[in-house]
This record gives sequence, structure tokens and C-alpha cells, in this order.
Amino acid sequence: MSKKDKAEKAKAKAPKADKAEKSGKSAKIEKLQATAELAKPDKPGKASKSDKAEQGGPMDDHAILLISRALSDPRRVEVLRKIATSDKATCGDVSTCLGMNPATLSHHMRQLSMANLIDTERDGKFVRVTLRRKTWKNYVNHLKDFAA
Repeated sequence: MSKKDKAEKAKAKAPKADKAEKSGKSAKIEKLQATAELAKPDKPGKASKSDKAEQGGPMDDHAILLISRALSDPRRVEVLRKIATSDKATCGDVSTCLGMNPATLSHHMRQLSMANLIDTERDGKFVRVTLRRKTWKNYVNHLKDFAA
């Protein structure tokens, strides 16, 4: 076999390996994009479906999915419980109280925010966090209706 044939064979094998790597990466990217798409408002300038639920309207399946996904992690439930029991807690307070790394807390807060369960407000160098009580009440009422 000539050097040219060996080089062509190597090139033929290389894209297959790249495709396998890309498919793994692209699956992760597609999953992240799908999650981001779920959190986007339907049209610019209009409230999203989960925002409508916060305003007192019935929750749709999309909003229920986002909230249920956010609450599927036990640590996130702990974070939400701490936020709910304190009035305008700072991220530092929550991090210290739960013994959580700030980067990990940031990830959990983002998930809760995407589900419209919390509001964040910048106060100087602090970030204050509050529970969106209307959204929470609508979610709990929906679960009660579901169970009945």
C-alpha cells in the first residue's frame, strides 16, 4: 500500500471520529438550546405563558413543565425554601446558609428564574432574591386540581 493510499485511509477515518465527537457535543448543545427556547417569551414585547400564569391566569403545560423541571433537584428546592422564608435575601445569605459554592448557587438560581419562580433585584453590590408568590400559588393550585 502506498503512502498516498494510507493518507487517504487516515483521512477517511478521521471525519468519522470527528462526527462522533460532534454528535455528542451537538446533542448537548441542542438540549441547552431547547431549554433556552422554553424560557423565551413567545413574541418580543409580550408576556410569556408562565408570566401570564403569574398574573393570575391558568397555568399551561409549558409553565408547569418549567417549574417541575426546576424543582426536580433537591438542592434547588432547598434554595427556594430559603428564599421563601426570608424577605429579600441576598445570594450571599443563601450561599452561606446552605453551604453552597457561589457558582453552584448561580446555576440553581438561573434555573429557578427561568421557571419564573424567583425575582432578582440588584442592590448595589448585592443581588436580592424574592419568591414570586403568585406563580407559586398558581402552581400549587394546579397540582391540587390535578390530584382531585
